[in-house]
Amino acid sequence: MEQKGIKVVTNNRKAGFNYFLSDFLECGIELTGTEIKSVRLNNVNLNDAYVVIRDGEAFIINMNIAQYDKGTVFNHDELRKRKLLMHKQEIRKYEQRIIKDGYTIIPTKLYLKKGFCKVEIALAKGKKNFDKRETIKKRDVEREVAKVTKR
Repeated sequence: MEQKGIKVVTNNRKAGFNYFLSDFLECGIELTGTEIKSVRLNNVNLNDAYVVIRDGEAFIINMNIAQYDKGTVFNHDELRKRKLLMHKQEIRKYEQRIIKDGYTIIPTKLYLKKGFCKVEIALAKGKKNFDKRETIKKRDVEREVAKVTKR
């Protein structure tokens, strides 16, 4: 499902398992020079990352971008908070959903599009244990059906 000009760097596979996801949005991310070089080498981890909104700006927290090997003393901090590039209306909409409905914003995918680094974020509502067990059952049934139809 790769579109032309898009290179998926990493997916947050745990997000779909741990949360009910809705309202996906593509937004840019503010990176330094060594960070973008490290992203292009796929040295990124989105597990445990989340988005907070402070003073009308959105920031991504706990996104681990490994330090660039050939970087100097000016290399970046791996877990620093990074600003997301979103319109004010989008930020307000997401902020209201967080306050009113108790959602969380989770990054689901990081990719390069036409040379720019983009993050796909989604509103997330936590799953209970029985919901997770249902997800596992559905996955197993789909796997079994795929095996049978393959034969």
